[in-house]
Order: sequence, then C-alpha cells, then structure tokens
Amino acid sequence: MQGHARRLSSGGMYNGRIIETDDCVLEGAAWLAEAEPRFAHALEVAGPLPLRRRPEGFGQLLQAIVSQQVSVASARAIWGRLEQAGAVTPEAVGARSEEDLRALGLSWQKASYAKALAEAGIDFDALREMPDGEVVKRLVAVKGVGVWTAEIYAMFSLGRADVFAPGDLALQEGARLLFDLPERPKERALRGMAEAWSPWRSVAARALWAYYHVEKQREGVL
Repeated sequence: MQGHARRLSSGGMYNGRIIETDDCVLEGAAWLAEAEPRFAHALEVAGPLPLRRRPEGFGQLLQAIVSQQVSVASARAIWGRLEQAGAVTPEAVGARSEEDLRALGLSWQKASYAKALAEAGIDFDALREMPDGEVVKRLVAVKGVGVWTAEIYAMFSLGRADVFAPGDLALQEGARLLFDLPERPKERALRGMAEAWSPWRSVAARALWAYYHVEKQREGVL
C-alpha cells in the first residue's frame, strides 16, 4: 500500500507524504535500506518499525510540556491528575490560575507554559495543511514549545514522512553507533546527515531509535 499523499492546489500548502499505516513505514524502510546499506543492517537488527502515530491537538503538546525534564513515571502521574481535574483542554487550562495548575503537579515554569499554550490560539486543523517548516515555526512561537517538541508533533501527530528531530539525544547516539562515528554528532551535523535520507527522514528516525534501543540493551550504551 502506498503512503497517503496530499496534493493541494493552493500555493504554500502541504503536498508531501503522510505516514498513516504500517505499510507506509514499510515503504519508507525499504527505500532507506536500498539507499543506505547501514539502514538495511539497522532494520535487520531491530526488526519491524513501529507506526508511532499519535493524536493531534492541544493535549499532545500539553503532554509534551508536562514530560519535560521529569521521569516517565512522574509525567504520567502529573498527567493523570490533570486528566482527573479535566484540565487538558485550552478552555479548562485557560480558566485556571497558575496556582491551580501548580496544585495539580506542574512547576511554576510549566504552569506558565501551559497557560501560554492555552492562550496561543493554535489552529490545529490548519497545521495539517502547512509545510513542515511552517508547522515548526508556528509551534515554537509558543513559550515552552521547543524545536524538538514541534518536530516530534509533526512526525507523529501529523504523520509527516520527511521530518527529523536531530536534537534528540537517542537519535544522535543511534547515528553514532550505526555509522560508527568517533563521537555523537551534534544537532547541526546530524541534520546535515539526515538530508540524504529524504523523503523518508521520519522513518529513518524510527530506524535509529529502534537500533539504539537494541544496542543499548546489548551493550549498556548510555
């Protein structure tokens, strides 16, 4: 099955590939394996890659803010309290004070980020039609949303096939291991490397994450 492609007539609209099914991931993986033998090795080691699609909308970005610089367990606990309180929509967060959000487990900084996100008025439907760069630009304009968060949203909530997140430490370490580099590539260097993996950079990211996970377990990689 071919990955879904949007072809819109209006200038500046998104007309690239959307990863919607496991077959889309398989198509991208096959392309990468043919274009770069090291990806063929990564796929052999890691096995089938996950789809990793996520819902769109405010809640996904709020969860990303909640998860910043805390353990997975802590993030889940805080998110659970927010859900129980019904504070997971822009209207509900906007109606609460930062003190109220603090009482639900957010730090002062994250409470201010959550308020900023609620007040940003993001048109999530419009994001679907924006080019990748415009999606990232729109999201990072919101206090508390960085480039990594915006790129992850584009990859997994919007399903963009050709987005990469070179600031991700696991991707950097996965690239070091797979390409036998002397050191972990920095964000700028990895972004340059990833240009060769277009138009399937999102699948390349899945492959590097999966390969890193296997190698970490095998060799105790940090």
